[in-house]
Amino acid sequence: MSSASLKPKIFNCTNSLDLAKKISNSYGEDLGNVIISRFSDGEFQPSYEESIRGTRIFIIGSTNPSPENLMEMLLMLDAAKRASARHITAVIPYFGWARQDRKDKPRVPIAAKMIAKMIETAGATRLITMDLHADQIQGFFQIPVDHLYASTIFIPYILGLKLDNLCIASPDMGGSKRAYAYSKNLSCDVVVCYKQRSKANVISHMELIGDVGGKNIILVDDMVDTAGTLSKAADLLIDRGAVSVRAICTHAILSGDAYSKIEASKLEELIVTDSVPNIKPHSKIKVLSCADLFADVMDKVHNNKSISSNFIM
Repeated sequence: MSSASLKPKIFNCTNSLDLAKKISNSYGEDLGNVIISRFSDGEFQPSYEESIRGTRIFIIGSTNPSPENLMEMLLMLDAAKRASARHITAVIPYFGWARQDRKDKPRVPIAAKMIAKMIETAGATRLITMDLHADQIQGFFQIPVDHLYASTIFIPYILGLKLDNLCIASPDMGGSKRAYAYSKNLSCDVVVCYKQRSKANVISHMELIGDVGGKNIILVDDMVDTAGTLSKAADLLIDRGAVSVRAICTHAILSGDAYSKIEASKLEELIVTDSVPNIKPHSKIKVLSCADLFADVMDKVHNNKSISSNFIM
């Protein structure tokens, strides 16, 4: 019997249980049985409680810090390899540590490259992820990478808002390519905010490139961490004459005092996906699920079908 004719099995890491349930429901398969044994010193050991020999398995788990999330994914990959699974696909909706994709000063690591090697060595034969912080991280892997874009989820939502004088904004120069792709699909203008950081998560200066007078702005970014950039950009855009400012961010890290910054900012709405768990309910935050997108791509991967139709950008 060919591997494609065998039903795939779907497993989850602890931190992504809620998303994994949504994905498995959309896929039409139950989550597999895996247990995590924990020792008193913090060490833990995953164990598959059913045979996975010769099957394709999907392991769902975002690798956002703390490091325990990444470590659990690596151990589950290794256990699957040693249990003779035929195809082992790591489904990592949010690929953590991706901001360290290059050396930006002497004597620092390239964490994204190191983690890519760790995932391969642990046993992954394929990676499915979404909106990497930098597209070139795909090149750190020697295995196939299916890099999905949340634009498939966000663009229908934006169109449903029916906003006049729409304009897409990038909160920094690095995201200008992403903002242009959205503006192209939405047939609208694009502006860019230029920022300078004094240190990580601290912005010393921000300027606007472009005219936003009388326009409804949608800021586009791959992630929102402390919300400092988005809050400052929203305030700047309103001060320059924008009618309203919304933001779409794929990965809602929302660390530190992010929620209070969002509340105090001039952002009308922050639209995110559920790629990162434990997003607190907030009047300004709208969560759109990425489960259907991942389930559809997983099914196509299993059945060796093209996933081109899942891309808007």
